[in-house]
Amino acid sequence: MKKTIPVVGMACAACAVNVERKLSSLRGIQGASVSLPARSALVDYDPTVISLETMKKNINDIGYDLVIDTGQSVETIEHNAYRILKHKTILSWILAILLMSISMKWLTLGSTNITNQVSLLLCIADLWFCGRQFYVTAWKQLVHASANMDTLVALSTAISFLFSTYNTFWGEQTWGARGIEWHTYFDAAVMIITFVLTGRLLEEKARESTASSIRQLMGMESKTARIVEQDESGNEVIREVPVSTISPGDVLEVRPGEKVPVDGEVMSAESFMTADAAYVDESMITGEPTPAEKKKGSSVLAGTIPSQGKFRMKARQIGADTALAHIIQMVQQAQSSKAPVQRIIDKVSLVFVPVVAVLALFTFILWWIIGGSGDLPQAILSAVAVLVIACPCAMGLATPTALMVGIGKAAQQQVLIKDATALEELKNVDVLVTDKTGTLTIPNQNIDFTKADDLSLEKRETMKPHAREAMKILQDMGIEVYMMSGDKEEAARYWAEKAGITHYQSKVLPLDKENLVRKLQAEGKKVAMVGDGINDTQALALADVSIAMGKGTDVAMDVAQVTLMGDDLRHIPDAILLSKKTVKMVWENLFWAFIYNIVCIPLAAGVLYLFGIDFQITPMWASALMAFSSISVVLNSLRLKFVK
Repeated sequence: MKKTIPVVGMACAACAVNVERKLSSLRGIQGASVSLPARSALVDYDPTVISLETMKKNINDIGYDLVIDTGQSVETIEHNAYRILKHKTILSWILAILLMSISMKWLTLGSTNITNQVSLLLCIADLWFCGRQFYVTAWKQLVHASANMDTLVALSTAISFLFSTYNTFWGEQTWGARGIEWHTYFDAAVMIITFVLTGRLLEEKARESTASSIRQLMGMESKTARIVEQDESGNEVIREVPVSTISPGDVLEVRPGEKVPVDGEVMSAESFMTADAAYVDESMITGEPTPAEKKKGSSVLAGTIPSQGKFRMKARQIGADTALAHIIQMVQQAQSSKAPVQRIIDKVSLVFVPVVAVLALFTFILWWIIGGSGDLPQAILSAVAVLVIACPCAMGLATPTALMVGIGKAAQQQVLIKDATALEELKNVDVLVTDKTGTLTIPNQNIDFTKADDLSLEKRETMKPHAREAMKILQDMGIEVYMMSGDKEEAARYWAEKAGITHYQSKVLPLDKENLVRKLQAEGKKVAMVGDGINDTQALALADVSIAMGKGTDVAMDVAQVTLMGDDLRHIPDAILLSKKTVKMVWENLFWAFIYNIVCIPLAAGVLYLFGIDFQITPMWASALMAFSSISVVLNSLRLKFVK
């Protein structure tokens, strides 16, 4: 079974890779995909072999945590973690400002010894109260032969602290006696912690916006329901109860403006317009703006809202079985999935931290060889700056953040994308193959087959609203459209012309649709197939991108990578354009993330000194730039939310 599990404690791409690698190594887990921006793991596992508790224990061992079966919601846990992070950041800034005031001599404490010793105490307070988690996580990573961003932060701050502590007590005897100028760098250690915490705080704040689509969907779920029961005297009683207590078969009452609590079947309905019907706004699920009429026997979905009238319903699907719950689960899984390019980035992130550690060591040795013992302080500072500035966060966030926002944006437009690969592939589509009945057209209800007039084309089907407009938009984008229909030639030609489609085939069987897809692919085309029935599944399974109609069969939706919840086919070109913009955003993010490292690592190492230029990025500014790089990637990705 597949399950999306929230992960707590991840801060960089290497964290996500380490969690994914650990989960994948466990017996009973067929596959795991961990998303840093979503802070979740999509795990495919056999519950008869491995339990969630076992997974949690193994992940705890490497410094992270899985949120399973807890009395607190994920939102509450994340809110508490954010609050603690905020308090740590504020305290760290207070200590940093105090320490900077002392080191810059804005506050004078007398002798150099007293100044250094007070700085030492302030630094210890900051490392213990604000930065302790970096060392705890780094140690757990070391024990399991892994490394992440916390490793770099722990190394750089520990080196700065230890070197400064040595200088506080023995600096004059060691360096001063030899005529070498010496300093302490407690402010550098504290500012590294402060900037990293600030970056994480801003990143978490920005991440809330990337996850807004999930929160909106979850906000559609009702927390309570009105259950209709009988008391001991046989009198009817209506009680408000938590939705979690509802069972299939319970009778519920839903009033105007209230959310339908579960999926079910209408037993009776009434409104001021009619005595036997109510009208329900289903736009949040289907995208249809007109309220749907609901009479006895009609199905209603959780999250929809009666706009006129009230009704009583019998609960059918509850909890995780409702259509809304399935939609939420699909979006969560899609946001946790990985595009092919992300797999490459993950491999880079896995070796990035050790490589950076080697670069820092190389920088230290080179400075020491060139400058001798007199340049030892400079060698240490240069190595620390390299450790700090080369954080893989921006690189790791580049792809998943953009994909997460793109998939969420699509969900808000009633387009459900199952995985990141589908979103990436949509941009390459140059041919769309579409079914006719149920996709382009709607079969008419209540046909009298004894009357010849009711068998005319116009009577049997109606063109879906905006279908012709959607086909024109696709063709204007340079995408060829083929219509495939099992109907007779006359009907197929009529509806193809009505939809503005030049290429069509009539009297086709499921195999014919599959063969057309194969033929187009053999010509080098990237084919998207859109259909709604069992007869479309062969072609859907073969297509480069498969699109199902939300009102179609469950089989078609299971096979498809993309599902349109409503009947508005204009969402297909919308999804293709969103794919193009999302992938463009991914490459923009990756470009800047790599450029950042390519430019900043040499500057932190002090390479400009080789050309006679007295400039170097100090550890303090390295931490600020590192934090800014991660935030900029997230903020850049959020621009997708405003794409029309």
